[in-house]
Amino acid sequence: MSNLLTKAAGTLILVGAVEFVIGMILAEVLYDGYSARSNCISELGVGPSALVFNASIFLFGLLVVAGSYFILRGTGVKLAAMLIFIAGVGAIGVGGFPESPEGGTIHGVMSFIAFLFGGLSAIATYQLQKAPMNYISIIMGVIALVALVLFSTQNFLGLDKGGMERMIVYPIVLWGIAFGGHLIGPGGKPS
Repeated sequence: MSNLLTKAAGTLILVGAVEFVIGMILAEVLYDGYSARSNCISELGVGPSALVFNASIFLFGLLVVAGSYFILRGTGVKLAAMLIFIAGVGAIGVGGFPESPEGGTIHGVMSFIAFLFGGLSAIATYQLQKAPMNYISIIMGVIALVALVLFSTQNFLGLDKGGMERMIVYPIVLWGIAFGGHLIGPGGKPS
């Protein structure tokens, strides 16, 4: 495994996840009347915060796609790199096709791709990490996938649609921050 390439991957994924969190928070603040409980995250992409939200998730996707390349080159682990790449493409699509009458169907597909492959990526990177981060990644991926099933079947468990959607997105983004940091750190390289 090339330490320099994995550090590049970690840096890209970490920066992408952090800038997206900041962009999402900023978009929520800019959108008067927006409710994290009642409104879906993608509604930030069509309101007064559209430019901030769409740019931040698009950039997140680009950085994740670039990170997947460095994971493949640095580790040779094709499955994890492929899943991360697809998740990144989904995020790019979410930003490129906002939740609107024009982009609605494509947006929905891209959101599902980002959610599904983001959760699977967290699980698949198990072999690229040391304990306890490898176990934390699996847990975060499973939480996101279970929340995706609940969200898709409209079982919001009292969290409303916005809250349940965040139970999909937050574990994936938090995993991205932790995974990126793990790859950057001195102990991030598997033995």
